[in-house]
Amino acid sequence: MEDLLKLGDRSYRSRLIVGTGKYKDFAETRKAIEVSGAEIVTVAVRRVNITDPHKENLLDYLDPKKYTILPNTAGCYTADDAVRTCRLAREAGVGKMIKLEVIGDDKTLFPDIPATLDAAKILVKEGFVVLPYITDDPITAKKLQEIGCAAVMPLAAPIGSGLGIRNPYNIRIILEQATVPVIVDAGVGTASDAAVAMELGCDGVLMNTAIAGARDPILMAEAMRLGVDAGRKAFLAGRIPKKLYATASSPIDGILG
Repeated sequence: MEDLLKLGDRSYRSRLIVGTGKYKDFAETRKAIEVSGAEIVTVAVRRVNITDPHKENLLDYLDPKKYTILPNTAGCYTADDAVRTCRLAREAGVGKMIKLEVIGDDKTLFPDIPATLDAAKILVKEGFVVLPYITDDPITAKKLQEIGCAAVMPLAAPIGSGLGIRNPYNIRIILEQATVPVIVDAGVGTASDAAVAMELGCDGVLMNTAIAGARDPILMAEAMRLGVDAGRKAFLAGRIPKKLYATASSPIDGILG
């Protein structure tokens, strides 16, 4: 059977979700997305124009038949602002699947969890397919899936930090109790970080700065695609157990007897 990522009523072959910020121009954005193989592209509604057809519009560079546009609420600091931003995106015709992000602190950009929960309740009731950005807290993840979110998106590390997964043990607990896809969001720095997330069993990885901020964004986009694919295949294959001592690669039973 084909190995697909299922979000709401849609399925995707790629498990890499990419952002659209911090590139030098929309042309570079489009090229990086193409090379990444991503099918879902997240857009900050407050920072990138997708609503005004009279100005340069990111959607002019992305084929809506090829990509799912995932509006996000980056820059929102209250539940009300986040809900309002999601409604605006839906009115602009970019669909009902949204990335919910309510920031609680300017320095760390960690999410405001109570506000995220409040916004998620409203948005789910209004028929949105909600993908919330959260800390790597198993309790919050459980509450959000009980609310009806289509996935949970715990951070690996602070947004844009490039530190990789700082607490794989919390991610493992979230995965153990998950009834919806778990997508690592924020903190990935390079392809090996993406592979680690997938090897843990995560269903996908979302990133922006790791690609857009690289010295060669196009080459990094390709590396991330390969990292996600390799990590997923390794998870499905099942790694050998870790041991303190060596185990011979070639058995000797029967050779000397």
